[in-house]
Amino acid sequence: MKQRTPQRVSITWALVITSAASFMGALDNLVVVTALPSIREDLGGSLEDLEWTVSGYTLTFAVLLMLGAALGDRFGRRRMLMVGLTVFTVASAAAALVSGIGGLIAARALQGVGGAILMPLTLTLLTAAVPAAKRGMALGIWGAVQGLAVAFGPLVGGAVTEHLSWQWIFWLNVPIGLALLPLIRLRLPESYGPNARLDIPGTALASAGLFGIVYAVIRGNADGWTSTPVLTGLIVGSALLGGFIHHGIHHQAPLLPMRLFRNRGFAAINTASLLMFLGMFGSIFLLSQFLQNVGGYSPMDTGVRMLPWTAMPLLVAPIAGALSDRVGGRPIVVTGLALQAIGLGLYAAVVAVDVSYAAQLPALIVSGIGMALYFAPAANVVMSTVSEAEQGMASGASNALRELGGALGIAVLAAVFSARGGYGPPRHFVDGLAPALWLGAATVGVAALVALLIPSREQAPAAVARPDERTKVPA
Repeated sequence: MKQRTPQRVSITWALVITSAASFMGALDNLVVVTALPSIREDLGGSLEDLEWTVSGYTLTFAVLLMLGAALGDRFGRRRMLMVGLTVFTVASAAAALVSGIGGLIAARALQGVGGAILMPLTLTLLTAAVPAAKRGMALGIWGAVQGLAVAFGPLVGGAVTEHLSWQWIFWLNVPIGLALLPLIRLRLPESYGPNARLDIPGTALASAGLFGIVYAVIRGNADGWTSTPVLTGLIVGSALLGGFIHHGIHHQAPLLPMRLFRNRGFAAINTASLLMFLGMFGSIFLLSQFLQNVGGYSPMDTGVRMLPWTAMPLLVAPIAGALSDRVGGRPIVVTGLALQAIGLGLYAAVVAVDVSYAAQLPALIVSGIGMALYFAPAANVVMSTVSEAEQGMASGASNALRELGGALGIAVLAAVFSARGGYGPPRHFVDGLAPALWLGAATVGVAALVALLIPSREQAPAAVARPDERTKVPA
């Protein structure tokens, strides 16, 4: 029997551990969506409260991702990965134990803190463990696993909610987290970033600014778009984000150096990713409730009927990841985004109170293929646009922008949904869903156009000298 070399073993362990950890973080983005009707029945809450059970996670996840990457560079990536996973696991147990909707939102926000620390470090550690020649395949698998987690969230949430209870969608994280912690300690090498500094002012500006804008969008329909809280959130949030951009241009060691966006490939893939998540997350948030509230399906049946969309990464993503090493990431990403936009448009065109499942099937299949094509090469495209010394920042920024897109997508599409329709009679629900889906399709379509700006064969900037880079083998 042919024995594997130590390098091959370490690459395998790095891929397994980082993929499993990122799967947990990505799964909890949408694992609650098929459980929302059950959560609403059990804990109560308005549409805005239900939005916050998802956005409470994605928002803290988004605004702290870059800080999570910086903490790993400063205090050790392996060490901080363990810290993030511990916080995530504890918060999952807390979410399962709450007795009110406010407590669930708070626990979800704490989950987002843990996810923000662990997610960028999984990408950085995996990139460091895999030779450049094999990186496209490895990062394709890592990206596909995230795509699977996002996509299978509704199915897992529906199955667990129907056969156990909604609390178990959080309890499931606990044994997985406990199993991963010793593996991280024993199988991953420790590493540190070069000249890593913590940017507290930048973190505060980004966090407060994003919170203000997302809060205003979520509360806009309920409180009125000209109400004082909503206007304050929009104006102050925008001003703080402007300050964050200024800080990123002029500060010596900012949380997100704006110079990264001078690279056309980096700017294009991250803008496209933000728009893609905006359209996809908001659509899944509403469609999972449509299948239950209007279609009359159980949580489990809802997850099963979304499989033509959610299962596609199993078939398509590995092929797309390997193909990206040959032809480059741009054509695959563009094709995937275009198909995702077409799929959402097809869904918007057929959605009706009495629409059959057969009529929905083409939209689900096309959307699934598109999502799989996007997820597989996206991470490799991002990492290929920066030097090795900047990969930690790039990982944090890329994940942050994607999660920000998800938080905004739920807020924006739910705002359109509630403005044109809302909960209540099925006809009312469909009246709000259709324009929201059209907006989601248009947003992802714009993402496909932006992705055309990615260079056909992106070359990373030359690596800079890193005298402070330190790596050590696990004890």
